[in-house]
Amino acid sequence: MSRTHWHEGNRVALLENGEEFYPRVFEMMAQAQREILLETFIFFDDPAGQPLRDAVLEAAGRGVQIQMTVDGWGSETLTQDFLQPMIDAGVRIHIYDPVKRIFGHRTHIFRRLHRKLIVIDQRIAWCGGINFSHDHLRSYGPHSKQDYALELEGPAVADIYREMLRMLPSDEPPRRRPWGWLRRRARQQQQAAMVPTTRVGDALVAFVIRDNGRHRADIERIYRVGIRAAKHRIVIANAYFFPGYRLLRDLRRAARRGVDVRLILQGNPDMQWVQWAANTLHDYLLRAGVHIYEYCERPMHAKVAIIDDDWSTVGSSNLDPLSLFLNLEANLVVHDRGLVRDIDASLTRLMDRHCREIGPEEATRRTMIRQLMSYLAYHISRRLPSLAGWLPAHAPKHATLPSVEADTPP
Repeated sequence: MSRTHWHEGNRVALLENGEEFYPRVFEMMAQAQREILLETFIFFDDPAGQPLRDAVLEAAGRGVQIQMTVDGWGSETLTQDFLQPMIDAGVRIHIYDPVKRIFGHRTHIFRRLHRKLIVIDQRIAWCGGINFSHDHLRSYGPHSKQDYALELEGPAVADIYREMLRMLPSDEPPRRRPWGWLRRRARQQQQAAMVPTTRVGDALVAFVIRDNGRHRADIERIYRVGIRAAKHRIVIANAYFFPGYRLLRDLRRAARRGVDVRLILQGNPDMQWVQWAANTLHDYLLRAGVHIYEYCERPMHAKVAIIDDDWSTVGSSNLDPLSLFLNLEANLVVHDRGLVRDIDASLTRLMDRHCREIGPEEATRRTMIRQLMSYLAYHISRRLPSLAGWLPAHAPKHATLPSVEADTPP
């Protein structure tokens, strides 16, 4: 079991949707002096991705060292024409587990890089669920997404920076790789130690990841710790809600001991199976006193939660099999009353204006046959991705796009 590292003295700020997130990130990129690290699941050539490319090109032109890691599934549509100006400017672009099409279909659907992380000058960082794609902006239309990210300054930035360095592929030549990882690890530790640790606020912050190594259940576990400790209220807004039995059991127990438990789920889903999967859990939760709301204005893409008056989490991890079993995910967990108030104000606005509460009479009655079918569907959906993830074909790999220098013969 891995240990959660908490850091005092941080400043955190909530950013809602692309309208708040993109301008702030681009503003700080314009002020970058030394280095930008970026990871994202989706990076498109569209009204959100094009300004990112422009900001990256401008920073690279000033001599800022930039490394971008994008997922090979989520960002498969990127073209060489779109990427080449950044490569020519010295930006190092890494593709996490590039996918190959077989008979027109993409492979390697599992174990994706689903994180959305940015660190600038080892000083300021962002973590959340917002990709660089047009559907995170209202101008996209009725199918634009509702989502959140956190901006972070302070000692906790070092943990994000260290993890992002660890993700980068090795620069060691093949003949030196047997010992190269030791030198690379030492270099990463030295670089991360340079991150400022000065207190800049009052927030207590932990950076929590889910990977396929030592941190397989860290995000689920910290959710469960918070739920079990809840005294007054729990509000979870999650796009793809199909968690494990233990987390569901903790929510039911919290509701039965008098905690006001509220779930905000998709009522206008971008994928229909998402709503069906969540519906199979409604009766189980409603009978324990959990309140369920469906957000109906547009697709819900949030992965946030608040507990009582000073616990919150914002990140990339859904509460579904892909996020909890397979994908690389990252969340910030924060003890800060001001942040809880900001998240609570946003979620309360959604519930009051754009949600409908699901009543017990709307839940599908759990007959013996339906309960058996639900049980089978639940465990097949939960376990199949986990089993499939062990297949050798799903072992992720990196590919770094070649630079002009790399293509030039010695």
